[in-house]
Amino acid sequence: MFMEDSERAAAMTREHQIDTGLHLNLTSPFSGRNCSSKLREHQERLAGYLLRHRLTQVMFHPRLTNEFEYVVKMQLDEFSRLYGGAPVRVDGHHHMHLCANVLVQGLLPQSAVVRRNFSFEMGEKSLWNRLYRRWVDSRLERRHCLTDYFFSLGPIKPTNRLERIFSLSRKFMVEVEAHPINQEEYCFLMQEGNTQLIERGLNVRPFAALTEASTSHMSSSVM
Repeated sequence: MFMEDSERAAAMTREHQIDTGLHLNLTSPFSGRNCSSKLREHQERLAGYLLRHRLTQVMFHPRLTNEFEYVVKMQLDEFSRLYGGAPVRVDGHHHMHLCANVLVQGLLPQSAVVRRNFSFEMGEKSLWNRLYRRWVDSRLERRHCLTDYFFSLGPIKPTNRLERIFSLSRKFMVEVEAHPINQEEYCFLMQEGNTQLIERGLNVRPFAALTEASTSHMSSSVM
């Protein structure tokens, strides 16, 4: 939200009925003309804090609670204005939607599908790293819907990694993050042979179906 092409993108999305969620931005400067000076100043403070050190996002900052609440609320309101309703799916630029203040303050829409932490196997990250991610995901599950797994498309090789990831979707809800601006990932997605590789293991479901399944899962867990 509040970027120079946000309104045109929203118009195209509505025209072509593309499933869309909110990409929460706490760290990159807003470039839209309709962004107020107050919003810019608040976000600049958050960016200065969150980007200061890689561990700052795991630390709750009590003096920035008003800034976090305001910047998140303004983006939620702008999404509702552009898309005609609250987002049912939320992720974050640099994954900052998972920072401590956003989680502890409960700033994301309840029951929304929220992007979880990356899924790692034993040995890929340290024990404390995996435990922290698991704690964050368990906290998210109290208020939000999560997929079962979340992976990055890269690294592309070895290909058996991707085959394993895609095959998981036969039994679980799996999200795979791709950045087509990355030349390697773009080439992989556009090559016919790789498309067939994906389709062999991937059970693709529409966004609405994912939302319904996640909501049902969360409701049954609460009961």
